[in-house]
Amino acid sequence: MYKKEPLPKEKHTNEELYRRQVGTLKLFLSKHAITQAQFDKSYHDLTEKMHMKKAAE
Repeated sequence: MYKKEPLPKEKHTNEELYRRQVGTLKLFLSKHAITQAQFDKSYHDLTEKMHMKKAAE
């Protein structure tokens, strides 16, 4: 038997990943899957954890 090699993973910058996560949060909010309070908390925590203060402004 042979060993399958994993597919190459795409490289993303932290800012790209941050923006994708924020987009997902906005989608959840627009679909009423989360409350405004949950969005605000998650957005704040994500921004702080990823050190994206400038990108959030």
